[in-house]
Amino acid sequence: MNISLYIAKRYLISKSSQNAVNIINFVTFLVIVIGAASLFVVLSAFAGLKTLSLSFSNSFDPDLKAISSEGKFFDFTENDKIRLDEIEGIADYSKEIEERIFLTFKQKNHIAYIKAVDSNYTKVTAVDSLIYYGGWMDEDPYQVVTGLGIANILGLGINDYRNPLKILAPKPGEGSITSGISGTKKPYNELSVTLSGVYAVNDELDKKYVFARLSTVQPLLEKHENQITGINFKLTPNANPDLVIPKITEALDGKVTVKTRAQLNDSLYKMLNTENLAIYLIFTLVLIIALFNVVGAIIMMILDKKENATTLYSMGVSIKQLKRIFFLQGLLVTAVGGLIGIVVASLLVWSQIAFQWLKLTPSLAYPVEYQWGNVAVVFVTIFVLGFIASKIAANRVNKQLIQFN
Repeated sequence: MNISLYIAKRYLISKSSQNAVNIINFVTFLVIVIGAASLFVVLSAFAGLKTLSLSFSNSFDPDLKAISSEGKFFDFTENDKIRLDEIEGIADYSKEIEERIFLTFKQKNHIAYIKAVDSNYTKVTAVDSLIYYGGWMDEDPYQVVTGLGIANILGLGINDYRNPLKILAPKPGEGSITSGISGTKKPYNELSVTLSGVYAVNDELDKKYVFARLSTVQPLLEKHENQITGINFKLTPNANPDLVIPKITEALDGKVTVKTRAQLNDSLYKMLNTENLAIYLIFTLVLIIALFNVVGAIIMMILDKKENATTLYSMGVSIKQLKRIFFLQGLLVTAVGGLIGIVVASLLVWSQIAFQWLKLTPSLAYPVEYQWGNVAVVFVTIFVLGFIASKIAANRVNKQLIQFN
C-alpha cells in the first residue's frame, strides 16, 4: 500500500491536538466548498440566461440564410427552385426582401426596415410565437406586423382601418432624390397598411422590423416577382449545415453567401461568450485568493505534525515521501471540498429548476441550466488550483524541519 496516501488520508480525517489548527483546517475546507459551489451556481445561472437570450434569436432567425454575394438583390428563378427542392437536408425555405423604409402615422415618423416574406416564413422560423398581442398576418395582403417598439413610438393600434399606417420607400434610380422630379411627382412610393399584430423580442429588434407580404412589397420597391434579397432555410433535424451550405451555394450558381444562425448573430454570440469567460475568470481569481488558505493550512499541519514526520524519517521514510504526504493531503482536501461544493450547488440549481424560487418577473423564473460541462470546469479548476497550492506548501518539508532538537 502507498504509505504516503495512507498517512495523508489519516491526517485528513484526524483531529489535531491543537484547537487552533482544527479551526484553520475547518475554515479552509469550508472556503473550498463555498468557492466551488459559488462558481458552479454562477456558471449555471449564466448558462440559463444565455439559453434564454438565444431562444429569442432561435425563434426570430432561420437555421441558414442565403443573401446576395454581389449587390443587394438577386433573381430567384424557377430553375433555382427546382435545384433547391432536390437538396437533402432542407425541410423548407422562404423568400424575403429586406429594405429600409420610412413609416408615418398621425404625424409621427420612424425609420425602420421592412421584411417582406412569403407564406412559408412561419414554417421556417417561429416568429409567430413571439407575437405579443394581435396575430400574424392573414390572407389580407395589406396587413403588417411590427415590433413593440415601433408600435409604441407611432401609437399604433390593431386593425385600425380608419387610420392606416403609411409605408414610404424611395423610388429606385440614380442621382439625387430631387433630380428629374417636377410638378406633383413624388420621389417615393407609398403603401397604406393596417396592423394585425405586434411582436416582442428585445429593444433593438422591436424598433427595427415591419413584416409584410412579399407580393405586396415588391411593387412598392418596384421589383419584379423573382427579385429578392434573401432565402431563409429550415433544416431537417439530422441535417449537417456544413454539408448543406455548399449544396445551396452550388444550386444558386454561386450568387449567394450562406450564413448560419450563429453567423447572423455574430456580435450576440461573441458578447455572450466574452461575458461567460469574464465571469469564469473573476470567480477563478476569487478561488485563487481563497486557496491561499490551503497553503497556510498545510504549513500549519506540517508544523503540527513535525514530531510525527521526524519519527517517520527515522524509520526510513524519505523526504520526498514526506513531501508527498502533505501534498496528497492538500489535494484530498481540495478535491473532497470541490465535490461537496458541486453537490451542494447542484441541489440549489435543481431546486430552482423544479420549484422556481427566484423570479425575474412574476411570470418568469430566473433561468438556470444544469450542464455537465460546468461540473467538469468547476472540478478541474478546483483540482488544478489545489494541486498548485499543495505543491507550494509541501515544499516546506526539508531536513532542517524534521531534524532532532
